[in-house]
Amino acid sequence: MQEECVPVAAINGHNMYYEVHGSGPPALCSGGWGTFCHGEHRHLARGLTDRYSVLIFDHRGIGESDDDMSVAPTMKLYANDVAGLLDHLGWKDVHFIGLVGMGACIAQEVAIGRPDLVRSMVNMGTWAKPDVLFTHQMEMLREVHRVMGWEAFQKLVCLWSFEENYYLENEARILGPQGPWRELRGRLPAHERLIGSCLSHDVTDRLGRIQADSLVIHCPLDTVTGPRLTRPIEAMIPNARGAVLDGCAHVVAGKEMRGRFSELLLGFLADVDRKKGAPLQ
Repeated sequence: MQEECVPVAAINGHNMYYEVHGSGPPALCSGGWGTFCHGEHRHLARGLTDRYSVLIFDHRGIGESDDDMSVAPTMKLYANDVAGLLDHLGWKDVHFIGLVGMGACIAQEVAIGRPDLVRSMVNMGTWAKPDVLFTHQMEMLREVHRVMGWEAFQKLVCLWSFEENYYLENEARILGPQGPWRELRGRLPAHERLIGSCLSHDVTDRLGRIQADSLVIHCPLDTVTGPRLTRPIEAMIPNARGAVLDGCAHVVAGKEMRGRFSELLLGFLADVDRKKGAPLQ
């Protein structure tokens, strides 16, 4: 396996940190309010970097990516960051894996606006337009972080995001400064901007333009972005297929669940590659 780490690139008016792991045809993995960088690439789907060169990055305002606070936060802004990074690298025809929240929203925007960049698209734990429940959840997370602090925010979002047995067995490891969403610790303004982009995201009148082969994964135990939000996405994308990951909550966690998710993902990518022939490298 080859591994390359590039500190930053000037992209779309800010300095954007990214890493490339693995070798093979190009793939990009985009997550939610966190990063797969800085050692977190171990959380990528098992076997992904054995078959693909996987691009990961820090959203503006977190990790090692800075931000221009004078620019309004929209999902298109974050999507333009990703498209600009792919242009910087000269990558096209990329498997675009959007996971757990806004990473999938970014994938939607790029697939709509820059179809030349997207070979296939995966959506999971996401939405095409916020409904009232999701909006109130996002507002509550923002208010808890703002008023009660990062520790209270982390506890609440973990309570909503992990399957109950996994939470019970791993609570001591999940909570704390080394746990999930630690990238937002001490970065309330960045978090508020991420939430703002999530709440304004609406592609319901444009999803039908996506031509890339798409996989939409439905997670029945997801209390934040469950099937009520993901099934409409599958219905609106012409070349979408759906898959149900039984027993999965908002975050894919645990050895058995991660194995099932990885098998599903790699199977879809392999199907696309067989259908279209060898991807560009």
